[in-house]
Amino acid sequence: MQSIHEILQAVAAGHLSILDGEKALASQQLESIDGATLDYGRAARCGYGEVVYGEGKSADLIDRILEKLLARSESVLVTRLASDVLDAMNLSDRHFHYEPAARTLRVARVAESLLPVHEATSTIRPVVVITAGSTDEYIAQEVVETLIWMRIPVRRLTDVGVAGPQRLLTKLPALRHCAAAVVAAGMEGALPSVVAGHVPYPVIAVPTSVGYGASMGGIAALLSMLTSCASNVAVVNIDAGFKAGYLAGLIATPPRATTSQDQLKNITAK
Repeated sequence: MQSIHEILQAVAAGHLSILDGEKALASQQLESIDGATLDYGRAARCGYGEVVYGEGKSADLIDRILEKLLARSESVLVTRLASDVLDAMNLSDRHFHYEPAARTLRVARVAESLLPVHEATSTIRPVVVITAGSTDEYIAQEVVETLIWMRIPVRRLTDVGVAGPQRLLTKLPALRHCAAAVVAAGMEGALPSVVAGHVPYPVIAVPTSVGYGASMGGIAALLSMLTSCASNVAVVNIDAGFKAGYLAGLIATPPRATTSQDQLKNITAK
């Protein structure tokens, strides 16, 4: 790994762009606390800050992680956070939103950062989140909460599974002008293929662990989605709402501007 001095020398000499230099410096920004190692440079490298996986962590550890991360970022997302752990956390002086169905917690420095982004005021195309049935809602909510944290506008279509295909057909206008779709479905997991046949953008399929015995806890839906003949379907793990939302959010997020070598030489010459 390059030292900070070597990275700055490479930027000054024009061998490394400012953007790449920023990413290299970000890899140095780690802090170890009792129970966790915090990555402060992830937003510079990856576009979004570190997300806290809450399952198995104590209330005290999550409190300490949030204190550190919020000192450097506007908001933090915690996933798979049990309600009893939430009750034991110290959130009295914080702005936060807990979504019980998704078991997600969003904590922000200012209350406005917790509000969803309205499509009408955003320059980013929305992501449409679709459920096959109401029993898939808990996963859809994890997707939605992830997208809200990423500041991506969200559209919702609920309970439009293939058992009643006419329901989706009546909602086709809502699929227009989106950046991506996330489709959560259990049982045989057929809905992502149907949606994909109507849209010109990626469809992120989320198999859910919903269904009778032969669905094998979501494995049948997973295999069905993996063997989809629709060419714009990609698949995440069973019940992986956060992963699906994050991928769709990255698709919707405009790319960061890069700095050319000529621009860099002009800057360093001044």
